[in-house]
Amino acid sequence: MTTAPHIALDSAGPGAVDGRHIRALTFQSVRLEYLRHVLSELSLAAADSRALVVGSGRGVLARGLAQLGFEVSAADPSPAATALALDADDGLGVTYLTTPAEELDLPGDSFDLVYCADTLEISERPDLVLVEAARVLRPGGAFVYDTVNRTPVSRLIYLGAFQAFPGTRIMPRGRYAAHRLRRPVELAESLDRVGLSAKDISAFKPRDVRSLVSATRGRRRGTLTDDQLPELVDMVLEPEGSPLVTYLGYAVRE
Repeated sequence: MTTAPHIALDSAGPGAVDGRHIRALTFQSVRLEYLRHVLSELSLAAADSRALVVGSGRGVLARGLAQLGFEVSAADPSPAATALALDADDGLGVTYLTTPAEELDLPGDSFDLVYCADTLEISERPDLVLVEAARVLRPGGAFVYDTVNRTPVSRLIYLGAFQAFPGTRIMPRGRYAAHRLRRPVELAESLDRVGLSAKDISAFKPRDVRSLVSATRGRRRGTLTDDQLPELVDMVLEPEGSPLVTYLGYAVRE
């Protein structure tokens, strides 16, 4: 099995920039907002449910789900990321695991919700990620994800600005590649093949793209901290919009 490299930290530039952590922080608000929409649509109560975060990194999203009331497990292929997540844990009872998304070391039919973060767009075997998500979900459970569309604009941002251009680079070279990015219709077809019925997608983006550029440059220079980025970037959902770069979606296990 071949997967894209999973790198917890990209130490190039000031302050050991961790691009995955930056992405997790800036996406957190829209991820949780969209998740609340999914819970409402499915009449799923977090307090009575088990959730798995795949690609959990330092555990930002996992802790957010725990604060909503879920019993949460967090899986990431990087031992370094798992260690950082454990260091940041604040007693919410999250279980952190080091395991690849393509081969989860977890029993089947175990979770009411699986959230796949920072994974589908970097895995060389995304269909295996979906197979594993479907396997560990209970019948009727929800698979929620966010990923990167394959468009000229997304290539400019993810393949250019985020991993090639010196002033804005926050990811190691090779983390993203055009062939790993998927259009929503392609992903819906893949979901269907593994028994996950696609229900909805929503575009999301920075309220002002200039704020993303400014925040990225500031983080690279060391003039901004990670914790300052979410408010500066201000990501917003666009449920009726066409996703030029990133989108969220969910599917239900049949």
